[in-house]
Amino acid sequence: MITREPTLERLAIAQGLMLEPFGISESTLARALATIGEHRVDDADLYFQTTRHEGWSLEEGIVKSGSFSIDQGVGVRAVAGEKTAFAYSDDLSEDSLLDAARTVRTIAAAGQNKRVKVARPVRLAASRVLYAPTDPIATLDSTQKVALLEKVEKLARAKDPRIAQVMASLGAEYDVVLVARADGTRAADVRPLVRLNVTVIAEQTVGGVVRREVGSAGGGGRFGLGYFQDDVIEGYVQHAVNAALTNLESRPVAAGEMTVVLGPGWPGVLLHEAVGHGLEGDFNRKGSSTFAGRVGQRVAAKGVTVLDDGTIADRRGSLNVDDEGHATQRNVLIEDGILKGYMQDSLNARLMGVKPTGNGRRESYAHLPMPRMTNTYMLAGKQTKDEIVASIKKGVYATNFGGGQVDITSGKFVFSASEAFWVENGKVMYPVKGATLIGNGPEAMTRVSMIGNDLQLDTGVGVCGKDGQSVPVGVGQPTLRIERLTVGGTA
Repeated sequence: MITREPTLERLAIAQGLMLEPFGISESTLARALATIGEHRVDDADLYFQTTRHEGWSLEEGIVKSGSFSIDQGVGVRAVAGEKTAFAYSDDLSEDSLLDAARTVRTIAAAGQNKRVKVARPVRLAASRVLYAPTDPIATLDSTQKVALLEKVEKLARAKDPRIAQVMASLGAEYDVVLVARADGTRAADVRPLVRLNVTVIAEQTVGGVVRREVGSAGGGGRFGLGYFQDDVIEGYVQHAVNAALTNLESRPVAAGEMTVVLGPGWPGVLLHEAVGHGLEGDFNRKGSSTFAGRVGQRVAAKGVTVLDDGTIADRRGSLNVDDEGHATQRNVLIEDGILKGYMQDSLNARLMGVKPTGNGRRESYAHLPMPRMTNTYMLAGKQTKDEIVASIKKGVYATNFGGGQVDITSGKFVFSASEAFWVENGKVMYPVKGATLIGNGPEAMTRVSMIGNDLQLDTGVGVCGKDGQSVPVGVGQPTLRIERLTVGGTA
């Protein structure tokens, strides 16, 4: 939900809560921003962050490693026109902050841009309450964390004698950020994040030949480690074991152009990569995206509606505020096949004459913000999964994906299916191995012929990379039938 406008009393309390973790005063923030504003700039901000991360991993029946790290620092940015100056430091002292401010203000020393006002009254940015400010590291003690991983290993091995190896990992992160903008805006967020992963290797010998296959599953979100109750763990383990055992029976798939059905949930990673990145503001401002200049035009089949929504409670890709202090939003990118807009950070929104959409994201205080996705998914249609599969004369039904590559300019993609089936005359015949989907993202969206009523979001495992930065994201979609995709095979 969106919080109401804060009273002065609430603002003072919130300011104290925001500044306390960083040991810095409001007067110091104001001095740093005023220092940047001595030259002509269009925008400026300070991004403070302190992060604690803990990780545990199990292999060969024992917890082999554990890690704990603490990182903190500040990123200082000044923007003049299209130019950006940026400095960062892990020293949060006033002297270090002011030194960074003096460094970045040089970007506009000789510029002709308007001078941004830095003496405006301080105000608390609009925000949301999508997750509790929990420290997930403290929600279980070390003994309980080790026991959780051992439970995963025991459950997986008990599923089938062909499970030869089990690997599991558990991670928890407590992230606190503060954004101070030159226009007086102050925004803060406390971001918990947890994730549990399980990978199994199944092995069987047929005719003296040993065959090994892998299956993986997991999930998480913005909550404590108590989320991983027995039913959740059981679901992850069963999924990983089923995938490995299914792949033991897989056969090579023939290459060619054919109908492809994508399962719900995680297969939305193809949508994320092949379409989502092309809808980020920086690529479209520069004209390098195949979607550039096409707002209002048809870019997908009727019925295709794609959203990027950073406001879903507890989701991995959700944020109360983005990394520039803007409240996240539910952004409709494509509606019934028509392109409605792009995802924007502050810089690209200003240069394109539109408003930021709450998609300014950065990996850490040591990185610049840029327009990035949060939770990107396609809305459901009317057909059932069974109806869609039954409609295939000959084709591939892909239910899970591994890695992939996309060219933003052309829209061309290559994705490897980690779990897929051959379908003939409406019946699932057998699992296939080595299926690679090759196509063009925008073209593929125009070839969507059936949309399922079974929209699912992924379980909370997505990590998105862009320009060397990684951030947590979510993906999702219903079952989809796409015509004339090229499948690369090994048969």
